[in-house]
Amino acid sequence: MTTVRARAAHPPGLYVLFFTELWERYSFYSMVSILVLYMNESLRFDSARAGSVYGWYTAGVYFLPLFGGLIADRWLGFSRSILIGGTLMMLGHLVLGVEQMAFFYGGLVLLACGTGLLKPNISTMVGNLYRERPELRDQAFNIFYMGINIGSFMAPIGVSYVRARYGWGPAFMSAAIAMFISLVIFATFRHHVASANVRGDDAASAADDVPASDVRDRLITLMIVFAISFVFWSAWYQEFFTFTLWARDNTATTIPPERFSSFEALAVIVLSPTAAWLWAVLNRQGREPSTPTKMLMGIGFLVIAFGALAYAAMTGGDSGRVSVIWLIGANVLLAVGEVALSPMGMSLVNRLAPARWRGMMMGGWFASLAAGGKMSGYVGGYWDSVPHSRFFGATAAVLAVGGIVLSMTMPRIKRTIRGAEMRRSPVGH
Repeated sequence: MTTVRARAAHPPGLYVLFFTELWERYSFYSMVSILVLYMNESLRFDSARAGSVYGWYTAGVYFLPLFGGLIADRWLGFSRSILIGGTLMMLGHLVLGVEQMAFFYGGLVLLACGTGLLKPNISTMVGNLYRERPELRDQAFNIFYMGINIGSFMAPIGVSYVRARYGWGPAFMSAAIAMFISLVIFATFRHHVASANVRGDDAASAADDVPASDVRDRLITLMIVFAISFVFWSAWYQEFFTFTLWARDNTATTIPPERFSSFEALAVIVLSPTAAWLWAVLNRQGREPSTPTKMLMGIGFLVIAFGALAYAAMTGGDSGRVSVIWLIGANVLLAVGEVALSPMGMSLVNRLAPARWRGMMMGGWFASLAAGGKMSGYVGGYWDSVPHSRFFGATAAVLAVGGIVLSMTMPRIKRTIRGAEMRRSPVGH
């Protein structure tokens, strides 16, 4: 009984990474929740220019992890990469707060580079904690994901208060304080994650006995997963762009527009432990949906969210204001989709990536977010050019096509997962 309980318990390193990521995400979402408003209201960018900057920044934030994962795999290791990346992010927030155009772009570059080093490697370390207990990995990523969303829930509330009282510059700089807290937590308690700080070269022997055909199948499957992720995030990232403009201009409310993203994050906080509990119960009953099925469910909820907003726009939101319930409901549906797809995607990448490329493949996951973020900025640039109902309806249609593609590729993904798990089975799980 003691052994069973010990195996069911999560290691303390998970909670070190949980709080490190919580405060890092607080800093990130503090900035991103006011970024479009700052460009539109202070810098006087129109929606097309704001969309271009937003898209390129989001692409940089999630594409550079591809290189950050490779750097950690080959040279720095995961722990040092996280510390260096966090420091760059803290500096980026401070530079952004200067409120001059040259500093504006310089701050965004520092933030993107810092995130590139930090983001993939902290996620990889979560997975590495569960090498000997892969059955707990999905639960661990759900718990970790809850920490991400606690930070993203608090951020818009805190930064909107600072912005209202002190202005744009102090609001951006307040994110640096959160990043400093994140660095202190990781540096102080990183001995708890020492076992997860394994570079690709050190783990290479674990991949040497994997046939080349097996490696090829895994990489092809991961490319399919990345394509699905791209479709999902190209829609999801409208939350910080067109959703913010919709909140300001087309929603009957006195709530500051940047605070609406807190509803999505709060829903994720509530739903993450619920999802972890539900998957555990279904797993014991032998009825837990496969990881790709969960991802398909995530896309389905986004289709419903954008379809609902398209209906709201047709009934008054194209040119006037509609009830706040539509936007809150859409944010909750985005949260359900995110819980179903994102932590499961990270877990799947960690499960399938060959050991020597694990950091780089986690970077590939974030590169799919980068492509989705860039596309969201490009598409959002048409916000002022087409009726809102058409904008939301087209997004829902593209998501539906992505869901169909996923359903067609699920047999291949499931087959690859089974093959990877069969290779692990002799270890004694």
